[in-house]
Amino acid sequence: MIKVIAFDADDTLWVNEPFFREAEEEFASLMEGFMPRHSSIKELYLTEIGNLGLYGYGIKGFMLSMIQTALRISEHKIPVKAIDKILEIGYEMMQKPVEILPGVEEVLAELQGEYRLVMATKGDLVDQEKKLKKSGLDHYFHHIEIMSEKKVADFAKLVRHLDVAPEEFLMMGNSLKSDVLPVLELGGHAIHIPYHITWEHERIEHEVEHDNFYQAEHIAQVVEMIKAM
Repeated sequence: MIKVIAFDADDTLWVNEPFFREAEEEFASLMEGFMPRHSSIKELYLTEIGNLGLYGYGIKGFMLSMIQTALRISEHKIPVKAIDKILEIGYEMMQKPVEILPGVEEVLAELQGEYRLVMATKGDLVDQEKKLKKSGLDHYFHHIEIMSEKKVADFAKLVRHLDVAPEEFLMMGNSLKSDVLPVLELGGHAIHIPYHITWEHERIEHEVEHDNFYQAEHIAQVVEMIKAM
């Protein structure tokens, strides 16, 4: 039944969220003279969410949100050197090596040839393309889709482009909100592979119950799951 298998990238194929958490802590340290650490991290998150419609997802938007938050928290009194440090934090994030998660390449190698493999991820186009190239995983994928959002309409567009029915499409990733729920609503299949850190914006409070929903503790488990579908 399954013809196309799509993989999320960040925290499914490679490490991502820990770098943002480290950057948040560095930002909080810079702002300690103006606001307690936990409060400045909360303010940064609120700025990020407010800017998603303008900047989208990714490091560049995160950098701009840090600067905007720093200016607001400090009432524009933050030293120029601190702004320079925020830019440095962002530059360092963009230069991080790509750390492929355990089991990923083995799964891709086993599934390639039997299914069309797709990378379907959110984020900045340039940044995600660079990470994919650095990862050395690009040759496994039939198609690369870097999306500004992962909603039902976005997946419907992807399925149409791939010329498959929703029930022939399987998505796997670490986010229930972005990788699972929209695909299930579309009529496709989804496997949730949790990561130990989840961005607050990607959390949901309810349990997912659906005939096409599968839960894996580790990506190495998905091959047997797919064969049993």
